[in-house]
Amino acid sequence: MPFSPDHIEELNLLALFNLSSGQEGIKVHQHSAAPETVAAAERLYKKGLITQKDGGYLTSLGSETAEHTQKLLAILSSA
Repeated sequence: MPFSPDHIEELNLLALFNLSSGQEGIKVHQHSAAPETVAAAERLYKKGLITQKDGGYLTSLGSETAEHTQKLLAILSSA
């Protein structure tokens, strides 16, 4: 099963989190962010990966998922 465009948006959002600090979250501004990014944040919230529907902090599951996402991105980006 390939990644859907919604999955890609969610992965891109998870890739933005700084994993070295659990006290650093992100904010998705509805008035300036792309509609796809706003929708991705809402889906991640509903899945229990982030604490707020407009970003916030990673949950425990979100932290683990973001770590896997960022590792995958590093592997795919290597030469």
